Amino acid sequence: MKRALFLAGIFLIFLNCAEKKKQDPTEASEEISADTVQIEEKRTMEPLAVQPDGSYFKATGTEPFWGLKIYGDKVQLQTMEDTITTPPSEAIKAQDANIKMFRFKTEATEMDVIISHKECTNAMSGAVSPYTVTVSYKSTGGGEIRVLEGCGSYITDYRLHDIWVLEEMKGTSVSKDDFSGRDVPNMEVNINDNRFSGFSGCNRMTGSLFYENDVLRFTQVASTRMACPGMEKESEFLMALQSATSYKIENNRLYLSNGSKENLLVFKKID
Repeated sequence: MKRALFLAGIFLIFLNCAEKKKQDPTEASEEISADTVQIEEKRTMEPLAVQPDGSYFKATGTEPFWGLKIYGDKVQLQTMEDTITTPPSEAIKAQDANIKMFRFKTEATEMDVIISHKECTNAMSGAVSPYTVTVSYKSTGGGEIRVLEGCGSYITDYRLHDIWVLEEMKGTSVSKDDFSGRDVPNMEVNINDNRFSGFSGCNRMTGSLFYENDVLRFTQVASTRMACPGMEKESEFLMALQSATSYKIENNRLYLSNGSKENLLVFKKID
């Protein structure tokens, strides 16, 4: 009973402290350049700074030092004294804030992990992370509850790190004639800094990625302000890009959707 009250208290504190994140406006207004330059046909992607190890979320803390990794098939907590591995668990989500609580249990350990989308600064290095993490655990059946606090971030799917060319928009194949006659929209996604840049049909564009497990959004989109024939298609493309919330990668193609059955955009990978 005491442990349940303790965990409930932690969860309520995070709910009260969390700040709601406002979505970026869908209209791109920031000017990034005076001229539009068409993307070259052949480019080489910057290599990944860190090779993926299969985890989709990582967190660390100090005093004491600890590390947490969440995989699709397991959760691993490493402390100075021990390494605890548990099966995965479905997240318990707060209704009015981006807060998730995971509850894990094995024959030896009971553990709860709370991930809050609230900026966090590492006390030792000063590095800033987008998520605050609290881990509480104890031996199954009794014992003292240990609480760890630290910072974390989601690991963007490494398969997104590539150059993509638009192939379909809302179920219809596209060609350069649908836009300005120069080229179809294309973009380069760099997960080292969660940024993307490219060509939107008439103008150059750039922006940021928001990524959580199976969630992908293109945010803070800015573009140049050139005028071209067929501007309505470019506007339709940019609106669809910023409306996407989920993705799938199959057969060298990136499918973007927002929960509907129809894909908003389909991109083809190019080497």
